[in-house]
Amino acid sequence: MVCLVSRTGRELQRYNNSGCRQVVGCIPYRYKSGCDGNMSNELEVLVISSQKGQGLTFPKGGWELDESTMEEAASRESLEEAGVLGNIECELGKWSFMSKRHGTCYEGYMFPLLVKEQLDPWPEKNVRRRLWMAAAEAREVCQHWWMKEALDIFVERQQQKAVISPVF
Repeated sequence: MVCLVSRTGRELQRYNNSGCRQVVGCIPYRYKSGCDGNMSNELEVLVISSQKGQGLTFPKGGWELDESTMEEAASRESLEEAGVLGNIECELGKWSFMSKRHGTCYEGYMFPLLVKEQLDPWPEKNVRRRLWMAAAEAREVCQHWWMKEALDIFVERQQQKAVISPVF
């Protein structure tokens, strides 16, 4: 059973030793199906609209005290904001940044998420759009520099995997 309500509030938020809020996010991805119905090696990533503006981003949010791992939090955020479920993969990195709006310090972590299921009703369906696109296009439209860096790392990893184990 999937919960169809997003968490709200900051009561359970985690902070590092320096007082920076810890946030986690995912780069949801899949491989396009070819004309023959088989999976191709053409990568697509899922971006979502931000709640407060017209910008596009990847799902992300706070790592909360009742979540034992960052991966658990990242998976929850992907479900709430983008309506996707899948396999969380190895961390892409850690970034420190300040919010433009409030001057708050953040420590952000990003993970790839291989999408296994895309839900039609999802918790934030009424406040977000989701769009599948090529990674290069997503890099152009993503509004956060640190997520663009995470996407670059992700694409590089995928290219290395393709060289090691080519898809036939």
